Amino acid sequence: MTLHKIWFDQIASGEKTEEYREIKPYWAKRLSRAYDVIIFKNGYRKNCPEMVIEYKGMQVKEILHPVTQKQKTVYAIKLGEIRELKNYSKS
Repeated sequence: MTLHKIWFDQIASGEKTEEYREIKPYWAKRLSRAYDVIIFKNGYRKNCPEMVIEYKGMQVKEILHPVTQKQKTVYAIKLGEIRELKNYSKS
């Protein structure tokens, strides 16, 4: 999964323990599978920052959208321990 730098930094620091995705068939299909870990990337280039993090499950949740400040129903992906962090420097 690709993330904006602000969210990548917050997950890497342990501040953010859930990642959200819109409720759409695309995410429903992917999040219905069993995983041990999720790989998050901050960008698309070959050596972009990357983190392997424990997947602790998913639930449907109501949140306050950080940009629009409106209530939104989303998939909340529960994140566990960071197993690996590559090419990362907080700047």
